[in-house]
Amino acid sequence: MIWNISEHKVGTEELAHLEIVATIVHQLTRNLTPEEIESSGFGPYYIDHTTGIWPQAAGGVPFNACEFQSKGDPITDLFEDLAAEQKARSTYDNILRVIKDPEICDPIRFLRKREIIHFQRFGEALRTVQEHLDSRNFYAFNPAFDKPQTAQAAQTNASQPQG
Repeated sequence: MIWNISEHKVGTEELAHLEIVATIVHQLTRNLTPEEIESSGFGPYYIDHTTGIWPQAAGGVPFNACEFQSKGDPITDLFEDLAAEQKARSTYDNILRVIKDPEICDPIRFLRKREIIHFQRFGEALRTVQEHLDSRNFYAFNPAFDKPQTAQAAQTNASQPQG
């Protein structure tokens, strides 16, 4: 059996989220004066990128492929996906605590809602995967790689003392 919740569709939507946030940042920075750039703390970014969009964390760490996590184990990967959705939602919550401009808050609220929906879908997928496995050992093996007989033997071997 193959479990697939069309992660490619969620991934495409997540890239669209990045595009929305980048557009907001560009709209907020495109008409800044040199004085506003300096006084806002935007100077170092401006020196490197002018007002072009360079995805990075609030702390200045550039976005890179290390942000994507995949182990090839459906249970591990779904837990990672769940955590990523919650981290994104928390970031949007923090933005909404600081920003009051409705032209910024409205799209951020929309993105926040999408993260909640993704979290729910990944949670449903995790339950589906777990329902198709032996509940006594679904954390003991990789269902995408190990055969159930191998998993039972692995569980037996893991419980035996070594040496």
